[in-house]
Amino acid sequence: MSKIISVNAGSSSLKFQLFEMPEETVLTSGLVERIGFEDAMFTIKVNGEKITKTLPILDHTKAVSLLLDALVEHNIVSDLNEIVGAGHRAVHGGEIFKESVLVDEQVVEQFSSLNDLAPLHNPAGLVGYRAFKEKLPECKHAFVFDTAFHQTMEPSSFMYALPKHYYDDYKIRRYGFHGTSHKYVSLRCAELMNKDIEDTKIITCHLGNGASITAVDGGRSVNTSMGFTPLAGVMMGTRCGDIDPAIVTFLMKKEGLTPDEMDTIMNKKSGMLGVSGVSSDGRDIRSACEKGNPDALLTVEMYVNRIVNVVGGYYAQLGGADAIVFTGGIGENDVHMRELICHALQKAFSLELDDELNAKVFGKEALVTTPNSKMQVWVIPTNEELMIARDTYSLIGK
Repeated sequence: MSKIISVNAGSSSLKFQLFEMPEETVLTSGLVERIGFEDAMFTIKVNGEKITKTLPILDHTKAVSLLLDALVEHNIVSDLNEIVGAGHRAVHGGEIFKESVLVDEQVVEQFSSLNDLAPLHNPAGLVGYRAFKEKLPECKHAFVFDTAFHQTMEPSSFMYALPKHYYDDYKIRRYGFHGTSHKYVSLRCAELMNKDIEDTKIITCHLGNGASITAVDGGRSVNTSMGFTPLAGVMMGTRCGDIDPAIVTFLMKKEGLTPDEMDTIMNKKSGMLGVSGVSSDGRDIRSACEKGNPDALLTVEMYVNRIVNVVGGYYAQLGGADAIVFTGGIGENDVHMRELICHALQKAFSLELDDELNAKVFGKEALVTTPNSKMQVWVIPTNEELMIARDTYSLIGK
């Protein structure tokens, strides 16, 4: 038996699970939310009970130290050296990494060269890796890439209508992200529907601070909303998603912005935060909506509109679909957002949401459509950590 810790470092969060492998027994799990804020939250499960603390956690290094110290403090491990493997979610593998790899200095150097492609996440992943490497020097580390699942897309889906030599020279193409999540929930959805994954057509919606939607045909990603970087696709917490590219040069000229300043606007000051003027957190925006804030209300309307547009397009590309899956922080927990999206789709898809049941589903697996619905809608909490642990354990074995 081997203890493997899976680490999922996002732009403002860090999820982890400690597994006993190969049994896939979860020894503990936890989450650090709102990293970078004075009121960050650290939650760890001990003997089935959740222990939560609210405290300042201003960076990922502090978050890693906090969680590893908690493993020893709560006797989950007697010594950190019991952990033989650490699997790290790595967002952008470019065309360098097409599958999960054990980490060495060459891998770190190659991965670091891709930071510009995922400025919110790749650096966070590297910070997390280095912090874990310092604390767990004897264990083996693996990078599991978000982009790998989407390597099954055809060129007609991943190529951009730019001069082709930009792809040939710089590998500019749609890569897609959240691949580990989309793979897990599509597999789990097929299992819950008692179908072979090869006989399913599923649209998976990973909606969190980052958001992406994927068309999965027979277990293969055939299209996905994020692109060359995680900036593309539907609007997100702080990211603008798809916009007319001419806006970029227009604003740079009008405002005298540098490329880095424009990048910051699109990645960190746009999306829900930019439109609402309230927050990048859906919970804060929902609270503002309840108070009648018009910009918050507009933010929700835009968010739903963008998702419906993408889901509708993928439904057409797939030639129909058996199910839609909601996952991620918003997808799993925002009852109102799920309701608005499903109601917008109901006529076109002959979809019938069970509103009463949907209102009770928070962060747990559930079918939220009625028996009369021609398309099923599932809420499935993602488990990227399990997928990461499987890959890490396999690599260590090799």
